[in-house]
Amino acid sequence: MSIVIVGGHERMECQYKDICKKFNCKSKVFTKCKKNLDNLIGDPDLIVLFTNPVSHEMIKVAKKTASAKGIALVQSHCGSGNSLKTILEEAVA
Repeated sequence: MSIVIVGGHERMECQYKDICKKFNCKSKVFTKCKKNLDNLIGDPDLIVLFTNPVSHEMIKVAKKTASAKGIALVQSHCGSGNSLKTILEEAVA
């Protein structure tokens, strides 16, 4: 399963990737807005959107990309490792 994480805390980026590896998921993490974020997201199986620690522009891009490409989108207000674990437990199961 491939996952793109949009938002979250910059200091947690390595932990997000480690958590995804434990669930046998490939991951990309974007904690800061990039110019071509919609293209960089690609075509994953799931987009995880951490809404609290993220810019409004990144939220719009993630939602628009998910909608246009039919990608599952899960939002969480909290950008913690436990939140990601909970999301992946439900998505992978």
